[in-house]
Amino acid sequence: MSARVHLGITVGDPAGIGPEIVARALAEGRLTAHARITVYAEPRLFDRAARETGESPLPRSGGSGPSEAPRLHPIDPGPIPSDFELGTPSAFTGRAAAEAVRAAAQDALGKRIDAVVTAPLSKTALAAAGVPHPGHTELLAELAGAPEVAMMFVTGDLRITLATTHVPLSEVARHLTPEMLAERVRLTRECLVHRAGILDPRIALLGLNPHAGEEGRFGGEESRTIRPVIEEARRRGWRVEGPFPADSFFARHLGSYDAVVAMYHDQGLIPVKLLSGGKAVNVTLGLPFLRTSVDHGTAFDIAGRGVASSDSLVEAARLAAAWVGPPSA
Repeated sequence: MSARVHLGITVGDPAGIGPEIVARALAEGRLTAHARITVYAEPRLFDRAARETGESPLPRSGGSGPSEAPRLHPIDPGPIPSDFELGTPSAFTGRAAAEAVRAAAQDALGKRIDAVVTAPLSKTALAAAGVPHPGHTELLAELAGAPEVAMMFVTGDLRITLATTHVPLSEVARHLTPEMLAERVRLTRECLVHRAGILDPRIALLGLNPHAGEEGRFGGEESRTIRPVIEEARRRGWRVEGPFPADSFFARHLGSYDAVVAMYHDQGLIPVKLLSGGKAVNVTLGLPFLRTSVDHGTAFDIAGRGVASSDSLVEAARLAAAWVGPPSA
């Protein structure tokens, strides 16, 4: 993709590893290799992270300088508390993370940037700041007015959409309805067609129960919930197959399908994280703009130590640049 693709990168919780992995990836040229970059961050804290990783403080948005050079969109979450320290989430850090996401989303909706790439934030800090959302996905859905969203994880040619996300295992079956699952299939297919450029994608659905229920012996969700969705998708001319036993699917069928819909969080995330080597990308489906993210958390325990990897962030930027389509002017 041309460097004219314009990505907005939010640094996440400023007490976590987000600022340093963004700054390090910029210093190494690993982000600008894929796109033009605007960073959304509290300026004093990001400038400190930049200096510590060898990156010069970024010029502010709207200032002079080469148009292709990285820029900083300053966020003002209020005065930096006297007790701020790396590794400690707080109401201030939650507010800073949320304000960065809001600013980037508004720029994406206004077509001032082509996609949003997010570094990790803290659910604890968001709650302390009074943000009524547990994470990026829900916050972005509200900001964009998106009625239905879903999480897809990408590593290489493996793309896995989660039917349910942060739901206790004991409640997954209750949350799993034909209507919800059909919507996950639709969002997955739309992403494959309009983002990945796969015009007639092949999608696999995993079963919920051991051996995909074994004809009802180990559970009835496959017959009551999953198979009706597959049958309706086929009536629409979509190539949707399953339900497959989850324990053997990836050994037998890896690479045979363009995407997989997993029924619950760990069913999808275990193979992703096993195969990605720390470079998986989280994509939010259903937004009016593209959003990609790292597949890891804030790692407060190692913040500021210079050991956090920026690989997943760089992959998120690379995928966004590849999937965003024609760049903005």
